[in-house]
Amino acid sequence: MASLHTFLILSVCATALCLPTSSLSGETEIDVHNGNDKAIFEINEEAGLNLVEGDILIEEGKGRNTILGERYLWPTTVPYFLDSSLEINAKGVILKAFEQFRLKTCIDFKPWSGEPNYISVFNGSGCYSMVGNRQMGKRKLSIGKYCDHLGIVEHEFLHALGFWHEQSRSDRDDYVTIVWDQIEEGKEHNFKLYDETVSSSLGVPYDYVSLMHYSKMAFNKGNEPTIVTKIPEFLDVIGQNMEFSDSDLLKLNRLYNCTRTSTFLDSCHFEEPNICGMIQGDGGNAKWARVQTVEAGPKMDYTTLGQCQGVGYFMHFRTARGTQGDKAYLESRFFYPKRHSQCLQFYYYSSGGADDQLNIWVREYTAENPKGDLRFIYKISGGLKNSWELHHVTLDVSDKFRVVFEGVKGRDASKGGLSLDDINLSETQCPQYTWRIRDFTSLLATIAVGTKTYSPRFLSPDGYSFQIGLYINGYTGYSLDKMAIFLHLTSGPYDDSLQWPCPWRQASMELMDQNPDIQHRMNNVMMITTDPNEIFTNSMGNVEYIWDDPRKVGSLVTDKDGSRYYRGPGSGTSSYITHDRLKSRSFIKGDDVIFLLCIEDVTGLLEPQSREFWRPGCRELRLEIEDPVESSTATVAVSIFVGAAMFLGLMERDRDIEPERTDGCECPYTQLSFLLPQLTTVPLSNINTSNSHYPEFSLTEPQMST
Repeated sequence: MASLHTFLILSVCATALCLPTSSLSGETEIDVHNGNDKAIFEINEEAGLNLVEGDILIEEGKGRNTILGERYLWPTTVPYFLDSSLEINAKGVILKAFEQFRLKTCIDFKPWSGEPNYISVFNGSGCYSMVGNRQMGKRKLSIGKYCDHLGIVEHEFLHALGFWHEQSRSDRDDYVTIVWDQIEEGKEHNFKLYDETVSSSLGVPYDYVSLMHYSKMAFNKGNEPTIVTKIPEFLDVIGQNMEFSDSDLLKLNRLYNCTRTSTFLDSCHFEEPNICGMIQGDGGNAKWARVQTVEAGPKMDYTTLGQCQGVGYFMHFRTARGTQGDKAYLESRFFYPKRHSQCLQFYYYSSGGADDQLNIWVREYTAENPKGDLRFIYKISGGLKNSWELHHVTLDVSDKFRVVFEGVKGRDASKGGLSLDDINLSETQCPQYTWRIRDFTSLLATIAVGTKTYSPRFLSPDGYSFQIGLYINGYTGYSLDKMAIFLHLTSGPYDDSLQWPCPWRQASMELMDQNPDIQHRMNNVMMITTDPNEIFTNSMGNVEYIWDDPRKVGSLVTDKDGSRYYRGPGSGTSSYITHDRLKSRSFIKGDDVIFLLCIEDVTGLLEPQSREFWRPGCRELRLEIEDPVESSTATVAVSIFVGAAMFLGLMERDRDIEPERTDGCECPYTQLSFLLPQLTTVPLSNINTSNSHYPEFSLTEPQMST
């Protein structure tokens, strides 16, 4: 099992808040990065590796020869093998990276089944890969200690797909200056230029924001930069390891002649008069209108938030006039799904009556119903007014379909209506929860160093309660120009029936780049997995489990609303994102930031790869509960999974080794699939939220608490 490579920050806690028999508490924080946010080459140097450009593996005698031409490309569906040496968290991050490739490029990945060339991912001494497909069978790619970061995994797979570093381009010196006398002695070879026969720019301009660019301090011997950008504004931008840049994607798609991606379906911001091919559906007695402003709100769209004159449109259904029951239908163009699950994301603004309603339908076209059959999916009624709110809706469509937005006028008085903007549709998993911190710009300017902001508590699909702790301005002893983030398990309504210590749940904490197009976002992602064997030995020599029941290893806390619950130790990083990067892109939009949260059971990843991996994913079941304060309906996303992983055949499991081809034989290894879990709709009455039973826990509309 995974060993504990962590740094414990143990705060002195008051006796009243800590169980007397435990050294762990809700104030304990485990920094999985040891307080550092190291670049790939730094991780590899500490591991004692001396690789080309810090992370490129060159076979002896091969040199930096050309990788251009089709013979060095992989097929667009790349076979892979995940070695059993990989940490469980790393496996989850790798599969997340594969999903990003599928969303943004035509590159797909499949478990290896005997193909002559494939990528074998293992837990080596650092993070490294070869460049391109050398047609030499098994190609090793290492995701070792501290490499389980989404940007690092994507970086190494871009190498494997045929890319060198951005600053190796032949035109580099037109855009950056290499400060040779600041480079560590013996490391100068890492700054070699390649001509167009080795590393082509593919007609794409030099990219300071590339995931493949060195940071300014690469291989430096002191405190001065080794790379200085000729446009000063980019000096602190180079070296990002969050996500693909737009130019990274453009080059990859050009190299592999991509004409479409695997899982992306549509993105619409209503800036063009054709409204992305949407139509006014039949059956309604009212219409949706493309507008720039509404007197009662919204005053501006969400895409631009009024930053540009003469642009910024959204769709609006006016309920300030007409009669109760008036309806308007806005239907998307046709979609042809490959998967059986889709995520619909959009922003919704309500300035109408309290009981005005937005319904989401799908119109499915089958041989039995060639004209389309409507199926209800989701309803929004009530909730927050006069604000653009982000919604995610999971669809489950396998046939040709349209998405239908139905606006319905209620009986209550209305001064405005219903509005839609920034719609994205993809065959990906929806996040289970969103945590929106409002007026974040003000908090960033005023909140004290060391002050921790906590999210509301959420429930995992199988009942584990958790929350996120965020140091907006860092804390003393660590870099104050970085945000720190930690995952905490908390006490909840199902604790007595759950397994403790919490086994193999992977949490994804994703700061959303609020670019209107999902394909152009560069989200900042941190993933943490609960290892039930992760231990801490207290001062008395007793062993405690980090992910044990929070009532046992946590602290009793009182929330602002008076509710009381236990908060367990936190695990995360003190180097989540720098303030410079936080202020770039669209992480802060309209003064707010949005976190996308998900926690799922990854126990299946403990199994060796001898069949396709099965992951439950972030599916969701939405329940509506009555808000006792505002007498409106709030939508709450709760995911419930029922079902077990079952084998469809027999296989040997007496050894955990990677299948190898035998001489003259390319027989694929046996593949078995798990049965997909069944998504079960559970009435709200079956989920006990009664304060009399669990006074410390409630399902509420997410609000920021400090």
